[in-house]
Amino acid sequence: MNPISIAMISDFFHPNVGGVENHIYMLSAKLIEKGHKVIVITHSHAPDRVGVRWLLPSLKVYYIPFLAIASSATLPNFFTSLPYLRTILLREHVHLIHAHASLSSIGHEGILHSHLMGIRTVFTDHSLFGFEDAASILTNKLLIGTLKNVDAVICVSHTGRENTVLRGELFERDTKNPSQLSVRQNVYVIPNALVADEFKPGPQKTTEIITIIVLSRLAYRKGIDLLVATAPRICAAFPNVRFIVGGDGPKLIDLLQMREKHLLQDRIELLGSVRHSDVRSVLHQGAIFMNTSLTESFGIAILEAACAGLYVVSTRVGGVPEILPKEMISFAEPEEDDVVRAMSEAIRIVGAGKHDPQKAHERVKTFYNWEDVAARTEKVYDAVIKSPQIELWERMQRQDFQSANCVSLAECRFTVISRTMQLGPFAGPIYTIILIVDCLFFVFLEWWMPREDLDFVNTHWDPKKFAQLTERERAKAAQQSCTPRLS
Repeated sequence: MNPISIAMISDFFHPNVGGVENHIYMLSAKLIEKGHKVIVITHSHAPDRVGVRWLLPSLKVYYIPFLAIASSATLPNFFTSLPYLRTILLREHVHLIHAHASLSSIGHEGILHSHLMGIRTVFTDHSLFGFEDAASILTNKLLIGTLKNVDAVICVSHTGRENTVLRGELFERDTKNPSQLSVRQNVYVIPNALVADEFKPGPQKTTEIITIIVLSRLAYRKGIDLLVATAPRICAAFPNVRFIVGGDGPKLIDLLQMREKHLLQDRIELLGSVRHSDVRSVLHQGAIFMNTSLTESFGIAILEAACAGLYVVSTRVGGVPEILPKEMISFAEPEEDDVVRAMSEAIRIVGAGKHDPQKAHERVKTFYNWEDVAARTEKVYDAVIKSPQIELWERMQRQDFQSANCVSLAECRFTVISRTMQLGPFAGPIYTIILIVDCLFFVFLEWWMPREDLDFVNTHWDPKKFAQLTERERAKAAQQSCTPRLS
């Protein structure tokens, strides 16, 4: 496809470290290598990280001055973010917005505002959510309203796709048989990936002492309660087993209490927070990787551990069964007894020398790579760009015309409002008001800050040549391109 200008939008980005952050950065880097222009829009992560920063290779990052409220996510600022996003998107000549993560407020807002400027939209969902707890209910309501007008949706696993389709109500009625529902055709599955060369197996370890590695956020969702319950039983059954646990979170106190209660200070080592650059060195100390998550859309930590040559034991949840072949992983139900059984099986396999770390690395290397992820994502972009451009009002009319099985367009004009109101007795009216006020606010900004007065960024540049410039040459090029400063 021809080079386009892409804006990655999410609350989750560097300097924070995580699966979503790494996905956005690596995907952006590979798209830049393919000749596209990519920028990242996120919120400020520190008092001094506000404005524009540059990351290799020639990736421009806008840190908008919004503060995070919890877990690096911002409070929804539907109208406050519009002046910032409008200015950035117009100045950078953005053709397509790619928002990431259901809990990213700024991602939802970018999709909401983009249709006012004729910018195409893609959304990637990285996590699984339920339908019962308050956080999931609120997130799902917001997701339904956002995905109503998105041009394409990407999920990182087939299980994640089913979850997103249900949560976002991504259905359409069959025109020939209105009683049947089918999944919208613009929902794709593109998995995560990793740089395999960064996770090569370490030196061959003896089987006298078997070390089990746990790298996870120490939270309930990651199944740390299962780890607390099973670790003493595993240590009692296998005297040659020790644990190394890396990560931080609210469940750390439970691990400390368990270790003190069972006198396992010499067999369970707690590392605390581990930097991503140190993950490989921690993995090289072990032979088995243990994952006890209660919900997982993909599990990039599992992939990294398998690539480093570790045998994996994981709970059978979410998209985890899709990641590795059965020869490289043992599954357990998220129950204490079954986790102990699966760990016992893995210890016997590793102890008997039946698992070859180098062979596992070579297999994972062929399964997942960022070049393939970027190529598949590029095809989604191409399909979105080539699809007919539909205005916001017309998009809602056509969608409702098909889903409601109306007999006339006049009938569907009423369905437009009623469908939005069907989000719920509270969410429906609120979201309808947001849509109307957003349009009026955008018209006001068009008058108050005309597009003709903006300093547009020079788009006539070669990303590959820009990546080869020195820091001083990049700064000069940025000034020549009228780079806006937000700080």
